[in-house]
Amino acid sequence: MNSKSLVGIICIAIGGLLALKFLHIDLSGIFSFLIPIALIVCGYFGLKSGKKVIGGTFLVIGCVLLLGKLGGLLTLIFAVALIAAGIYFMKNQKRRYY
Repeated sequence: MNSKSLVGIICIAIGGLLALKFLHIDLSGIFSFLIPIALIVCGYFGLKSGKKVIGGTFLVIGCVLLLGKLGGLLTLIFAVALIAAGIYFMKNQKRRYY
């Protein structure tokens, strides 16, 4: 791909996003997850090709951004795990009578 093709793709993408915004179609929710995933993929391919510093940096930044987006889900999973642990400890309690 030459530089003119890349500029053309960027112009088409920006124009398409502007047209979608004009039509009141909001893709911000999708892009908020897509960008961290794209950074993780770029980081993986960077590590695979031997560029450890750039690949590792992209991978870490993508993971941190994705963890920020998934914070509510991780909190819910943690809450369910705490409830399950509490039930487990209550059921497996040995009764001692002194």
